[in-house]
Amino acid sequence: MAPSRLSDIADIVLPTTKSTSATDTVTTRSDTPASSVGSRTFGRSIMNTSLIESKFLSHPEDLGVVAVGFSGGQCKPGVDAAPSALIEAGLLTQIRDELGYNLHGHDTVHLYTDLVPKQDPDYRNMKNPRAVSAVTKKIADQVYNQAKEGRLVLTLGGDHSIAIGTIGGSAKAIRERLGREIAVIWVDAHADINTPETSGSGNIHGMPVSFLTGLAKEDKEDIFGWIKDENRISVKKIVYIGLRDVDPGEKRILRENGIKAFSMFDIDRHGIGRVMEMALGHIGSDTPIHLSFDVDALDPMWAPSTGTPVRGGLTLREGDYICECVHQTGSLVAVDLVEVNPSLAPAEDIGAHETVRAGCSLVRCALGESLL
Repeated sequence: MAPSRLSDIADIVLPTTKSTSATDTVTTRSDTPASSVGSRTFGRSIMNTSLIESKFLSHPEDLGVVAVGFSGGQCKPGVDAAPSALIEAGLLTQIRDELGYNLHGHDTVHLYTDLVPKQDPDYRNMKNPRAVSAVTKKIADQVYNQAKEGRLVLTLGGDHSIAIGTIGGSAKAIRERLGREIAVIWVDAHADINTPETSGSGNIHGMPVSFLTGLAKEDKEDIFGWIKDENRISVKKIVYIGLRDVDPGEKRILRENGIKAFSMFDIDRHGIGRVMEMALGHIGSDTPIHLSFDVDALDPMWAPSTGTPVRGGLTLREGDYICECVHQTGSLVAVDLVEVNPSLAPAEDIGAHETVRAGCSLVRCALGESLL
């Protein structure tokens, strides 16, 4: 396997490292200075191998990487370690050496501990609202600084609350650069469209779509008041794939707003090929696409090490196919991979390893890896 530590693919000497493995190290940052965001090229390749012509990227050979070690949108520790695990598995090296991307961004895993307040009481039923708001605002800036350069952006999470930042940042950049709205393909077992009032848990990783669509709003600047129209998406431009664990309040929201959603029932009935045809047909061929993939969309057989596994999900091949189809549109502008949690499998169990491998496969397929 290719080398997996960030310093092996970097053009610079990293000043500090934190050991995360008995055999390797990954650089982490607790601080997130604005001046450093998007400021480095840390892996160059000779040629991008994708045969698909990009419709909306001025530099399709470039990939902006944002590694988000954040777990505050839910209550299970360990998902913040996912970016390091994915990188240690060789993902970035594979993207550079096998797929031919030039890697840009910050060659560190951001922990954002400097943004987490000492006191963060519940507000409107939301847990950790100020921390999640501050971190997602920073992530929005990080993604925006990559996307505005006309390059594809890959974000490695982290729990799915980070999509408030990733999608908010790419939506703003595409509006400024191209004057267009983005569409979002949300691959997940869960709809994540609860409002603070409909949520049973108060965990914000179950609410990002409501904030991104404006179905949930808050005026307080330190509690998502920073989200403006330029960061938002239309309910008509979001498509769900893989749903099978949807709260009653979310079902009502989906129906009342006419949101396009394909559950596992639809995939069983039509097959993943036909579902992708319908999903992409709904979006249209003239709209930039942000793909946000929660690994729990896969059946636990393929991705057991995740915070909220639900049986009856996608096979790994179906997940890869979704990513391959989105790449082949030429409309892809951003990719999120979230909710890999290496700590949830026992040390002697292969579940964490298999989940990380599945995550790497999904990303590579989204970035153009093909079977032939």
